[in-house]
Amino acid sequence: MDNKKATLELGTKPVGHLLYQYALPAIIAMVASSLYNIIDRIFIGQYVGPDAIAGLAITFPFMNLGAAFGAGVGVGASTAIAVKLGQKDYLTAENILGNTVTLNLIIGIGYSIVGFLFLDPILRFFGASDATLPYAREFMQIILLGNVITHMYFGMNAVLRAASKPRQAMNATIFTVMMNIALDYLFIVLLHWGIRGAATATVISQSLALCYQMHLFSDKSQLLHLKHGIYKLKSHLVKNILAIGISPFLMNTCACLVVILVNNQFVRYGGDMAVASYGISNSFATVFVMFMIGLNQGMQPIAGYNYGAQKIDRLLRVYHIAITAATIIMIIGWIPAMLFPRQIARLFTTDQTLITMCVQAIHCNMIMFPIIGFQMVTTSFFQCIGKVKISIFLSLSRQLLVLIPLLVIFPLFWGLDGVWAAIPTSDATAAVMAFVVATVYMKRFKRQLSNQNNYGTTE
Repeated sequence: MDNKKATLELGTKPVGHLLYQYALPAIIAMVASSLYNIIDRIFIGQYVGPDAIAGLAITFPFMNLGAAFGAGVGVGASTAIAVKLGQKDYLTAENILGNTVTLNLIIGIGYSIVGFLFLDPILRFFGASDATLPYAREFMQIILLGNVITHMYFGMNAVLRAASKPRQAMNATIFTVMMNIALDYLFIVLLHWGIRGAATATVISQSLALCYQMHLFSDKSQLLHLKHGIYKLKSHLVKNILAIGISPFLMNTCACLVVILVNNQFVRYGGDMAVASYGISNSFATVFVMFMIGLNQGMQPIAGYNYGAQKIDRLLRVYHIAITAATIIMIIGWIPAMLFPRQIARLFTTDQTLITMCVQAIHCNMIMFPIIGFQMVTTSFFQCIGKVKISIFLSLSRQLLVLIPLLVIFPLFWGLDGVWAAIPTSDATAAVMAFVVATVYMKRFKRQLSNQNNYGTTE
């Protein structure tokens, strides 16, 4: 009854209140998650050195590729479970939960084995130099050992949200971040374990959070819980999970490929310090990007429900409110990036050469932030209303259609400056493309709304 009431409220409650209600837990969880990168980089930059920061930046494509597999299973499973719960098919929902555990085990172990077998060649391909390879290798050895835990942790968090436990999912994320901070200080500052200490802190904190998640799913009084007989893979369930999860998997994989190219171009034209400066600028930028992801997650159920109910006025209102909130969030991030880049860089390193390079990195990486919020909301909006092809096009246009060609062409004329210039140019181009598509569809929605008002259509 509570779930039914909450669903009906999507079409009746004030849109602004609903967006706040749904987006706030997601934003808190996303921002807390982004602190991983910042915390690790601050501790490593201050207590290990600039080469270690560059080595850590090299590992991100590796970790993002693992996250792509995790997102594929997690998003696919959580969506499939949500549908079955809505249909009151609780037995199938539990079987999907069990299959999710098994899939995460298989993929996590397989990814670790392949990673260990080809670790050095992969890191070289990602842009590691002789100076940064040892740091990247040390970090990834620990991460790969705990890769199964990472897969399971992210997968179970997604399922918690599908099982109407967004607050517990948020608590697991916040706990992981807080524990990671404490363990970073212990392992890096007190025990002097270096970059290996950062990796160990990550794995241990996720392991403890996974214990909490498994405790929640072991409660037999809950509608969805772990039990015997649900772990054997069933082909139709696995196909459903992977079919739904293929879109986020492809998007994450594409982002991974872009980071590989960016790192290699920075190594080629600017050396390890350019890679490190890009990593630092990304750490700061990611905080505000995570705000955006949380905002979009809050918008999705509201936009989807009202589009399905043909309540076009509410659909347009949530879109406009989300764009306004997104623009404000990104401007808040843009102001310190433009005014205080040197102070931001000092949080991560004391190396003056690296700090100087970070000023340019932060400026180029975030100069288009005031319009990027609009692009991200618009991309998510079309996904919410079932226009998946448009959403994927807008999402990948910045990376595949614009950024990759610019990363190849611009440096031929301007060297390292060309690599930096490619990033804001692609951001601006993607925002213009989103504006054109949104303008076309907003006119259609307004005509539809006008027809509803003229003919008295309500539902």
